[in-house]
Amino acid sequence: MGDASPARGDDFSTWFIDQFSVYWQSGGGARIEGRIAGYLLISESPGVSAEELAQALGASRGSVSTYIRRLIDRGFVKLTRKPRDRTHYYVMDSDVWGGFLETEHLYLENQRKLATEALQYANPNGPAYIRVLNMRDYMGWIIDNRMLSSEWMRFKAERDGKKPASE
Repeated sequence: MGDASPARGDDFSTWFIDQFSVYWQSGGGARIEGRIAGYLLISESPGVSAEELAQALGASRGSVSTYIRRLIDRGFVKLTRKPRDRTHYYVMDSDVWGGFLETEHLYLENQRKLATEALQYANPNGPAYIRVLNMRDYMGWIIDNRMLSSEWMRFKAERDGKKPASE
């Protein structure tokens, strides 16, 4: 990307949202989804409505609603309400990445379970069996050898000068 980042204000916001969406899209996500995530990531607001997102990002309400739902389902965005207000507002948790790890862990567990079940029915002499076996063992290897959530919590505690919770 290499673009020099503006120092402050709207120039920074525009730059960050654009850069974030490019990275997001390079990972297979939709550009507007990345723009929404980028906007919420740097938002100082306690909650942003779909209408505010649509206006700020120059997107349709329908597109914002579709991709907000996807971001909620994937653990990147949370729905919040304000007292005596029927509007839905959206925010990112202060540790959205830790939440992502939890979602990722569930995904890995489900994939390992699927592969384990599929191995019962696959031809043990066929190439599909090896692929599914590798799927199961890869998912298990990540789960068993990379305690991502606990490593992340330990890292944050060290970064913040606190003792990890397990000590």
